[in-house]
Amino acid sequence: MSKNYLDSYNQWLNSDYLTEDDRKELLSIKDDEKEIENRFYTDLSFGTAGMRGIRGVGRNRINIYNIRKATQGLANYILKVAGDKGTQRGVAIAYDCRIGSEEYAINSALVLAANGIKAYLFTSLRSTPELSFATRELNAQAGIMVTASHNPQEYNGYKVYWEDGAQIVEPQASGIVNSVNEVDIFKDIKFITESEAVKKGLLIFIDKKIDDRFIEEVKKQAININIPNKENFKIVYSPLHGTGRVAVQRILKEMRFLSVYTVPEQEMPNGLFPTCSYANPEDKNVFKLSTELADKIGAKICLANDPDADRTGIAIKDNDGNWFYPNGNQLGILLMNYILDMKKTLPKNGAVISTIVSTPMLDVIAKDKNVKLYRTLTGFKYIGEKIRQFEQKDLDGTFIFGFEESIGYLIGTHVRDKDAVVSSLLISEMAAYYDSIGSSLYKELIKLYEKYGWYQEETISVTKTGKSGIEEINSIMAKLRTHEHSYLCDKKVSIFRDYETHIQKNMISGETSAIDLPKSNVIQFVLEDNTYITVRPSGTEPKIKYYLAVVDSTFEKSQAKLKETKEKFLDYINKL
Repeated sequence: MSKNYLDSYNQWLNSDYLTEDDRKELLSIKDDEKEIENRFYTDLSFGTAGMRGIRGVGRNRINIYNIRKATQGLANYILKVAGDKGTQRGVAIAYDCRIGSEEYAINSALVLAANGIKAYLFTSLRSTPELSFATRELNAQAGIMVTASHNPQEYNGYKVYWEDGAQIVEPQASGIVNSVNEVDIFKDIKFITESEAVKKGLLIFIDKKIDDRFIEEVKKQAININIPNKENFKIVYSPLHGTGRVAVQRILKEMRFLSVYTVPEQEMPNGLFPTCSYANPEDKNVFKLSTELADKIGAKICLANDPDADRTGIAIKDNDGNWFYPNGNQLGILLMNYILDMKKTLPKNGAVISTIVSTPMLDVIAKDKNVKLYRTLTGFKYIGEKIRQFEQKDLDGTFIFGFEESIGYLIGTHVRDKDAVVSSLLISEMAAYYDSIGSSLYKELIKLYEKYGWYQEETISVTKTGKSGIEEINSIMAKLRTHEHSYLCDKKVSIFRDYETHIQKNMISGETSAIDLPKSNVIQFVLEDNTYITVRPSGTEPKIKYYLAVVDSTFEKSQAKLKETKEKFLDYINKL
């Protein structure tokens, strides 16, 4: 068996480009061949969503060397496709609270400056949606966000945005990926000092004007401004040690939500996330301190953002006074229904955009409300792409609302990514409004189920780390793709979709048709009882994800069906 990873390890160890501290880190693992293999068996992938990985020294780790390589590749691409215009328009850069984020952001700026490209750098941490906004507001050619979103604290990452403020899609995605792959991680990097970059006018620090403009645009998305007694409606909020604190506290205060209580233990930024090792508001465990505070002060809702403040999760009281944690689909349909009901006028070609793994309940609600529903691949960049297509008249639609089942929501087009700041505002408004008429978010959710059917969903994430993990994930996908599935979970398969080959097959009639979406390593089964099973490897984590969605006539029946589907499908996967 080839051990090229040992050659790569020694090349790095003996490189003149390595700092002494980084050399010491590599020496510390010289007797741990498994760790050497995991760090050096491959390059950290710069994919169509950027890159994300564990911090450390090595080819397959997030560090200043991979950050510089990515930025050099981006710089080369900008110079190639935009030339002098691109250098003048420049690149906006923001970073979150994670360990290394500020260092990576500064390194990115100095590589751009060394290539003659203006770098607009925030002077302190900002949210992902504000980076998207800044890219548009500054008329920049591109944007960089240094973040690992909701990943555990040992991770960091790097996301690239294009001039419309959305994460890169084709043709920029493959163009930038190819450009990055052509860069030698040490020899091809251009780099200058911070003082030199400032002196040349190539490093420009972003002032608070962008903050003010961002908040101004978020405010415009409010629907019901004059809700009775909203000043006294109690809300518990947690930024989970992340970037949301300043913007969310400000927008709620300025919109007259004056009874907002921030969880003190989780208020200040901290890349170690000391109170929640997994700072993901999809996980109800992050709400422990929030619900304790809410019980103490008498609040009925808790809001939490992930570290880069592009996702929002909530905890609410059910009819018995117990805490209930809506999943991303449930919060999404609540927001969608509220927005469609409350907006005084809707455009004739109004459209909602979601993804292929979001609840099938969306289709039923959209039809009932007479709005178009577009589904994209997983990844908010595809929702941003659809908004651009609407504006360019390449697609018929006017954007109303977009969401992913992974608690990512967007109201308005001021940004082109999911936005926890605007969604925190609309969720607070929605909760206060329903409270003012004697209802609640929980009661409204039950009404939707009673009207449209009891849809239940679950996402199962299975972590597969290291080289062997990637091989196992690839094996699962290959077997699902090549097996002929007439039955699954003891039910007939009605439709089989392979988003990598772009083929949809009706398993009853045998007819095939093309899928009009970009290529993606995703497989979806639709069963005879309208059960949906979707399988995809995560694009940002070492995981394979199984998305299950069922529907039945009662809560009890749908829960039983979901439980049975989960058990049978996982048993099938384990036997592959």
